[in-house]
Amino acid sequence: MTGGINYLDEPDRVAAALPPLRRQLLGRLRVPASATQLAASLRIPRQRVNYHLRALEAIGLVELVEERQRRGCTERIMRAKPGVLVVNPTLMGVDENVPEPDGALADQHSAEHLVGVAAAAVRDVARMQVRATESGKRLLTFTIETHVRFADPAAAHQFTEEVTTLITQMATTYDTEGGRPYRVVAAGYPAPATEAPTIQ
Repeated sequence: MTGGINYLDEPDRVAAALPPLRRQLLGRLRVPASATQLAASLRIPRQRVNYHLRALEAIGLVELVEERQRRGCTERIMRAKPGVLVVNPTLMGVDENVPEPDGALADQHSAEHLVGVAAAAVRDVARMQVRATESGKRLLTFTIETHVRFADPAAAHQFTEEVTTLITQMATTYDTEGGRPYRVVAAGYPAPATEAPTIQ
């Protein structure tokens, strides 16, 4: 089973995937199963399971693995479509258009701006990955992550200024007329206490 992205970009498809039972079925269908098997494990009527499976199949989140003949009936073995489920975060009102970077510091320390940029990145990368997969191509992306422990807010601001200067210099060095444009985002936010690593 290969990975990938199952991208939901339409409100109706998102709404169809949200009911708790459907999300529960998607979790259980990481291992292929029939409606009869699912109904028995969930202790609900098979007809109810079939109804929700058909809805999930219609929006492309479950797929048929095989059909088996069982007691004079055809039993459909289903599974959740491989890959991570991604919902377009801009569906809920985040502006579709992220302003082009202009070097202004006004938004550099705004949580709202960070969330907007991150939402647009999720939307854009997911869309492009789906198209790349459909055409048999590989989408070239890169991710750089690290952890920094700042002594105080002033140090975080100084770090932001230095990173901005460095990235601007590197962008000038590598920017090529006629080349494929990339959006490069550097962001930082407090690591949740349970995730903060011990830096040696």
